[in-house]
Amino acid sequence: MSKVKYYYDSENLAYRKIKTQKRTKFGVVILFLLAAALFGFLSFIILLNTPYFETPKDRLQAREIENLRLNYALLNKKMDQINGVLEAIEDRDNNLYRVYFNKAAIPDSVREAGFQGKNRYKVLEGYNNSQLVMNTTKRMDVLTKELAIQSKSLDVILKLAEAKSDFLSAIPAIQPVQNENLKQMASGFGYRTDPFTKARKMHEGMDFTAKSGTPIYATGDGVVAQADNTASGYGNHIVIRHGFGYETLYAHLSKYNTRAGQRVKRGDVIGYVGSTGRSEAPHLHYEVHKDKKVVNPLNFYYGNISAVEYVVIAQLANQENQSLD
Repeated sequence: MSKVKYYYDSENLAYRKIKTQKRTKFGVVILFLLAAALFGFLSFIILLNTPYFETPKDRLQAREIENLRLNYALLNKKMDQINGVLEAIEDRDNNLYRVYFNKAAIPDSVREAGFQGKNRYKVLEGYNNSQLVMNTTKRMDVLTKELAIQSKSLDVILKLAEAKSDFLSAIPAIQPVQNENLKQMASGFGYRTDPFTKARKMHEGMDFTAKSGTPIYATGDGVVAQADNTASGYGNHIVIRHGFGYETLYAHLSKYNTRAGQRVKRGDVIGYVGSTGRSEAPHLHYEVHKDKKVVNPLNFYYGNISAVEYVVIAQLANQENQSLD
């Protein structure tokens, strides 16, 4: 039973009962309901936007998103490191390796081509972290392409290096007989007196005096093209094709230590000194041909003599004396 409320009537000096009208009661009820609805709505909005009221599932998703952001940051840091190393390799490739092998540098437009114009990452748009994912994906694609181009470039450089190594091994760079005391140089390249006709004529090689049976060495890597006595005046002789336009000829041999078609290395014993053919005394007549033209063998003796020894041999070779063949 509700309490009865009174108020004091000062005019009549008496307490009177408070009477509540029905309309007033209804207004109070409506006001209470409106206030309750407003409070409930505000509470719902606060719950939606306040992290303190997150569900366990929301907290798990938030941690996963934060971990993904951290992983993307670490991935970008690693790509920065890889990109730095790649830029250093590209710089050496363009300014060292390709310069050494006389090859054109690869321009940046080629290394970075294919990522302008068309938006190939549109499928990644529309997500909360789209920009992060798009930028990282693009960087990875660019880095992958640059690595592929650099890999192909290094394959080319490797082939050039192998060819360079073959070229250096093929050059006739040593003397064909041991010449430790530098006195076996009998006659050099150029005009000399013919020992038989006494006429002055072109001597297209170098003559090394030595006892019969002295070993003769291949002066560069190559394949034996001839090992016979079919060429007039040379007697028993050997021709080695070294490749890159080089050939060497070894004449007046007493015997062979190789055969046609055999592959030889620089320093291999291929025959022995003799005096066969048009020869005045036991010696080796040695010639170097480049692109089918005779050249001075003296220009190639850098493989087993010092600069001082080269000067001595050059002085002996340049004397206009009588040749031995």
